[in-house]
Amino acid sequence: METRDQQSAASKEQQINQGEPKASNPTQPVQDGNVAGQETRTLPTHSMPLPHGHSVPGNSLPVFPHHADTFTGLPQPIFDNGAFANPNAMIPPSQQVLVPNGSVMAQTANGNALSADDIALYDRQLRLWGMEAQQKIQSANIVIITMKALANEIAKNLVLAGIGSLTVVDDQPVTEADLGAQFFLSEENVGQSRAEAAVGRIQKLNPRVKVVADSGSIMTKGASFFGNFDIVIATDLSPTLLAFINTATRLHNRQFYAAGTYGFYGYIFCDLIEHDYVVQRDKPNVPTAIGSETRTRSIVKVENQKEDGKPIEKVQKRELYSTWDLASETSLLPSEYLKSKRRLKAVTPTLSCLRALWAFQQVHNDRFPEHNKQDLEAFTRSATHNHQLLSLPAETLRSEFLRSFLQNVGSEIAPVAAILGGQLAQDVINVRGQRQQPIQNMVVFDGDKMEAEMYPLHPEGNLGRAQLELSTNPMMPIGPVDTSHILPMDQAGMMMGTHGV
Repeated sequence: METRDQQSAASKEQQINQGEPKASNPTQPVQDGNVAGQETRTLPTHSMPLPHGHSVPGNSLPVFPHHADTFTGLPQPIFDNGAFANPNAMIPPSQQVLVPNGSVMAQTANGNALSADDIALYDRQLRLWGMEAQQKIQSANIVIITMKALANEIAKNLVLAGIGSLTVVDDQPVTEADLGAQFFLSEENVGQSRAEAAVGRIQKLNPRVKVVADSGSIMTKGASFFGNFDIVIATDLSPTLLAFINTATRLHNRQFYAAGTYGFYGYIFCDLIEHDYVVQRDKPNVPTAIGSETRTRSIVKVENQKEDGKPIEKVQKRELYSTWDLASETSLLPSEYLKSKRRLKAVTPTLSCLRALWAFQQVHNDRFPEHNKQDLEAFTRSATHNHQLLSLPAETLRSEFLRSFLQNVGSEIAPVAAILGGQLAQDVINVRGQRQQPIQNMVVFDGDKMEAEMYPLHPEGNLGRAQLELSTNPMMPIGPVDTSHILPMDQAGMMMGTHGV
């Protein structure tokens, strides 16, 4: 017979168990996410009911067909079950701001705030580069010119990263050839504007990003058009158009990327004019000196701090850049290459062929070489000349490679576009975050070797902003520019000690 105390204890235990799920027996079979013979119960505070059809049969894992459904499908945030981090817990107390509805927002150093939803959505990114960098990414206004396979990859990665806005400029219609390597288009889009056909699917990737289509010709925009953006990305354009756009971005103090693919080969070029970034590292035994590191890179500021009782140093570095026309035509490899036969031999002949292709287009009204004797001889002479100009050994430029390069010109291969598009988009993110060294200044992809090597190509003389006068071509239809209205790049905002880098 149970005593009164035993009955009371049993009653209390029964009340507690009514609010908790029974532990499942690991030996019992699981069907449709439930243990056989056990009634399905909804937890009172930690449940996660999903819309119908949003689970995988057999394991009950949530599946959201659309990006926006990831959080809208949940009735309340799940913070303490190990699956979703509490976004408020990631915000340091010094950066917390209470809003009228009682939630917490992250106050960044420049006064702009990240909402709790933003923090939850971009949780993985915040763990990589922090709130300050994410806020800079979310404030970025970027334009992509020409929406082909390479631009598809760039746009996808930038929109998923959460940039502020993306403008797609393309005046060409969708053709059947576009369907082979582009995932934002379908057969129903053939004949439509390539820009307008792509933006709908781009927008679905991240509803928080403003995506705009512009089906006008880039040559009708004028130089002032590029002043509306923080970063200008031009893909698969002729060297003449790239020179015009780069001149306009220089005049408006805007960062510029150019990229293109030719089958198994491709390139990325960037002109950031003058770009500052911060490297944080353990404090070395020898103090870091302010001054030049290379011809293009210098240390402009060093700051010593303690983090968790450990001495660290924050080194602010500055990279100087050259314009497209100077880097793509006559610039030589750095002196460290010229002093090493081994390094010269390792340089891909793709660089010589790219320069020969760009030179051919400038002479022949932007067209590609055709498969006739005259064009092939002209291209071969130009490639050989550029190979010699770069001081590269003659044995690395073989006829088989010239033939392979020309056979690839004019084609798009999705994996190559994915590699270069991912690398360019990542560099844009790094540039906005100002926490890592950016591309300097030409990346050449050789599909035969599956290598994407970076080559700093600069002319003799001044670099950075000092090249502004040299980059202004009077033949370009850019018109007069009032320099008093030129907007500065967002570099002062990252100075150490004032913006919590």
